[in-house]
Amino acid sequence: MKVKKISSANVEACSLPKLFDEEKIDFQSVQCVNWAEYPYKPKVSFRIAHTKDSILLHFKVREESVRAKYGEDNGSVWTDSCVEFFSIPAGDGIYYNIECNCIGTILIGAGPARNGREHAPKEITGLVQRWSSLGNEPFEERVEDTSWEVALIIPYKVFFKHQIESLDGKEVKANFYKCGDELQTPHFLSWNPIEIEKPDFHRPDFFGSLEFE
Repeated sequence: MKVKKISSANVEACSLPKLFDEEKIDFQSVQCVNWAEYPYKPKVSFRIAHTKDSILLHFKVREESVRAKYGEDNGSVWTDSCVEFFSIPAGDGIYYNIECNCIGTILIGAGPARNGREHAPKEITGLVQRWSSLGNEPFEERVEDTSWEVALIIPYKVFFKHQIESLDGKEVKANFYKCGDELQTPHFLSWNPIEIEKPDFHRPDFFGSLEFE
């Protein structure tokens, strides 16, 4: 998938949806149900672009219940209504998991495998600008049909194990996910399919390709 480069100075997370509309950046679906025991499929899509120093992400979700228990970064956001972006930005096998619940609380980890991952320090997670249509106050599960959006501006400094100056012309292996491990209906959707028996997003061997302009 191609990732458009935008020359946009001082863009704010809250204005990303409008900017993406103006730049005619299309939504991609996160609709792979990889495990039969978790058939529920909320409606999930994302769009992505980049600037000279950041990755820009916009997710749209519609699901039958929504939860945002975690309000502090690096908490267990994957148990909430959560969207995720995993990528290998430097091509050396170290991948980053950037996970964001529906109120913009994020978790960032890095490492070559699921075990022994290193969480980004607070000064790194704090670099990610975020906007959520649901605000940023935690809440318990609301069992009602809910549509929500989050937008993220992820500076390259967030890839804290590397020194990435630019992604221009690079091919980056990545995957996008939607989960909610502790919702009334747990689910695990991916952009690129994952062909294993049990739910596991930490599978860089199943990442797809992003081609950055």
